Amino acid sequence: MNNEKVHAIIGPQSSAQAKFVAKLGEKAHIPILSFSATSPFLSTNHNPFFIQTTQDDSAQVKAIATLIQAYGWREVIPIYEDTEYGTDLILYLIDAFQEVDVRFPYRSVISPSSKDSDILGELNKLKAMQTRIFLVHMTASLGSKLFVHVKNLGMMSEGYAWITTQGLSSLLDAINLKIMDSMQGVLGIRPYIRISKDLEDFERRWTKNYTSTKTNYKTLGLNLFGLRAYDTIWALAMAVEKANIEHSSFLKQNASESKVDLAAIGVSEIGPILLNKIASTRFQGLSGYFDLDKGQMKASTFEIFNVIEQRERIIGYWNPKKGLSQEIDDISEIAYSISKDKLKPPIWPGDTTNQPKKLKIGIPIGDGFNEFIKVQWYPHGGKPKISGFSIDVFLAALDILPFPLPHEFVPYKFDAVVGDTTIVASRSSYVDFTLPYSESGVSMVVLMKDDEKKNMWIFLKPLSWDLWLATVATSIFIGLVTWVLERHVNSKFGGRLDQQIRTIFLFSFATLTSGHGEKVVNSLSRFVLILWTFTLLILSQSYTASLTSMLTVQKLKPEFVDVTEIKRNGYFVGYHKDSFVRELLVEQLNIDESKLKAYKTPEEYDEALSNGSDNGGVAAIVDEIPYIKLFLSKYGSRYAMVGPIYKTDGFGFAFPCGSPLVSYISRATLNVTEDKDKMTNIMRKYFSSQTTSTGENGSAEISTYSPSLGVYCFGGLFIVVGVASLFSLLLYVVKKFPHFHWTNANIVPLEGSLWLRFIELVKHFGQKCLRSWSFSRNESTPSPEGFGASPSIDDMQKHSRTSCEGADDVAIDVDDEIW
Repeated sequence: MNNEKVHAIIGPQSSAQAKFVAKLGEKAHIPILSFSATSPFLSTNHNPFFIQTTQDDSAQVKAIATLIQAYGWREVIPIYEDTEYGTDLILYLIDAFQEVDVRFPYRSVISPSSKDSDILGELNKLKAMQTRIFLVHMTASLGSKLFVHVKNLGMMSEGYAWITTQGLSSLLDAINLKIMDSMQGVLGIRPYIRISKDLEDFERRWTKNYTSTKTNYKTLGLNLFGLRAYDTIWALAMAVEKANIEHSSFLKQNASESKVDLAAIGVSEIGPILLNKIASTRFQGLSGYFDLDKGQMKASTFEIFNVIEQRERIIGYWNPKKGLSQEIDDISEIAYSISKDKLKPPIWPGDTTNQPKKLKIGIPIGDGFNEFIKVQWYPHGGKPKISGFSIDVFLAALDILPFPLPHEFVPYKFDAVVGDTTIVASRSSYVDFTLPYSESGVSMVVLMKDDEKKNMWIFLKPLSWDLWLATVATSIFIGLVTWVLERHVNSKFGGRLDQQIRTIFLFSFATLTSGHGEKVVNSLSRFVLILWTFTLLILSQSYTASLTSMLTVQKLKPEFVDVTEIKRNGYFVGYHKDSFVRELLVEQLNIDESKLKAYKTPEEYDEALSNGSDNGGVAAIVDEIPYIKLFLSKYGSRYAMVGPIYKTDGFGFAFPCGSPLVSYISRATLNVTEDKDKMTNIMRKYFSSQTTSTGENGSAEISTYSPSLGVYCFGGLFIVVGVASLFSLLLYVVKKFPHFHWTNANIVPLEGSLWLRFIELVKHFGQKCLRSWSFSRNESTPSPEGFGASPSIDDMQKHSRTSCEGADDVAIDVDDEIW
């Protein structure tokens, strides 16, 4: 700047160099152009005279995050060099990965000056970790050294995945074949360069210049950064031409004569003009369309390649608008894609097409309750067949996830545990659990025994007290109505007042057995009794059924209802082998360990409970409710779940602490358990017999309480009988009253209230009938026919003349007998 008086500088290649030179350019008002400094912190906001003619590293962050998301990886370990170039990108990666719930369980930082032993030590540390997905952000020199050691340590084998950022991916052409051989299966991301006619012509000229050498022309620098450098020079030349500068000068600064005195740097008069012209320059270059936005190249499409046999195979592209695509000119109108199906299948390390880092699902293997987890081993090897209720719930949850989750079930080895694993506090220190997918709690199952003690008043329990009262009251009412309807035509309802009262009550209670002590003649009486008999029939049948149920159910009674009783008597208690229930029994319920017996299967539970504590068995089994439900579904007729329920959180899926999958699986599991149809189908598949032998909560529905039948259950019948009786009574009164001589003052006084006149009429009516029935017993005999028989017309006429002879105030029609 001082000596050559330059008005623009091209060339600071590293970000550290560019930052220093950019400060000088700002002081001298000289545009500084860099085609290889990719730090995202080199912006025009801090360095107004600095121009990045390449994309900064932050432009690739979204593409990397989408690629990670497409393959369903939730944990990635970044490996980057300990320089500004390495650390600047990590801050952007953290933010981008948090948006897609991908975390860094560890960050590996390697210094460019590290010795081979240091690199090997760091790689061995990474090899011991569970995460097998690595993102490498390094310069070509350090990256080449790293991958050679990776290959030697066997970390380029099946199960690993390696991804390189654009800094290393763009320089693979310049890497020798030995290093390329150590990168087989690596995925790389770099800006896409469209093959144009100008680019092909340039490559031909470039190749022609080196035909005399045996070195591949690509090793001489023809890569992305070389093409960017070519375009940068063109952009500067075009800017100078547009500025039409004829003379240029520097304004001198007052400073010392020292050559290193930065204060002596002059200020360019044409620098700001060049800066504006460069910023507005646009053209189609060899590396793509040259277009600056605030001193930086605009984001463009990235290509994703796979290193195979010392060459690079393009497997897809990433576009800021459409996401992943297999073709660069994808014209589909699909929204932003994060599907790996949009990419060609890559060849992974280990020369395999199997996607690395499948989630290894550990399966707890045990004998017994195979409905939850069942592992079938094949005699000639091969992967075992794994099924069960827990597996189906987990697979149903995976179907709901917003991203694919490659997985495999591996007994004993795991990145996560799927099975009948109970969520307890002691385990939460080592793993993170999802939300539970089963019922929670620990309870006790005991043997049922016959209950010989019967309640002497149990025969009253089938009907509630209000129903008993309603039945008795209605019977008396029916007897009273029948007496009113029968007393004129049936001598059995006559006689003295005490005899008639006795007849009413005897007839009322006789109707309860449908065996009436008195015969009825009146058709209205028969109508009322038919309805009442029908009601009594329904009541008696319901009473019989309810009493039978009570007597049958109460024959069974649990031997014990509380663990305290068992502990007091020193009985043995069983529990599920290898279960946390043992600690609960010893530490919380204070049961002597010598009184505990472990069992595995429902069959062993049945045998132990059947034998009893005195015969080598146990008095009770304490276990988790899901196991008890399954046991009762098979043997529920002999056992019952009793006692309090000790709180637990149910079965859940276990993941390493801090795993980002926990929140996703929890939400998906919650959706599955709330889907009644889906859960019913899964439960029916493994617990089909449970719906018939167990109740809604899974325990045997052997209850000692059966609710009594209330009056509300038969309210309709009582209403019908009551209305029919009142209607018959009203019809009878309407039929009879016109035959009375209402004007006879001897019978009914003309003075007085209507109520008093009515009372006198009733008294007179009763007295006349008492006299008539006393006379009729001597001269007429009722028909001896039973219920439903009617006297003949001649008898009724004779009876009418006899009973009312000499009375002018009461008349009985022959028609009354018809009614």
